[in-house]
Amino acid sequence: MSYEKVNQAKRIVVGTKQTAKAIKSGNVDELLVARDADPNITRKVISVAEQFNVPITYTESKKQLGKVCGIEVGAAAVALIY
Repeated sequence: MSYEKVNQAKRIVVGTKQTAKAIKSGNVDELLVARDADPNITRKVISVAEQFNVPITYTESKKQLGKVCGIEVGAAAVALIY
């Protein structure tokens, strides 16, 4: 399951703005996006990932994605750096 990838990453970046910035810097190996996140929020980071050829994996729940990342709120997008 894609949630396990968070634990395998050397580093994670949580949040759409920070994730987009990390992708532009060329450090991101994969992007996780929660399917239940507002498309208006995730649209930009998905576009940046596509532009920089970063693979995108969709997860079911932003609440679960946030929990796996160790935060108490939902996460719409998480960058994985292996």
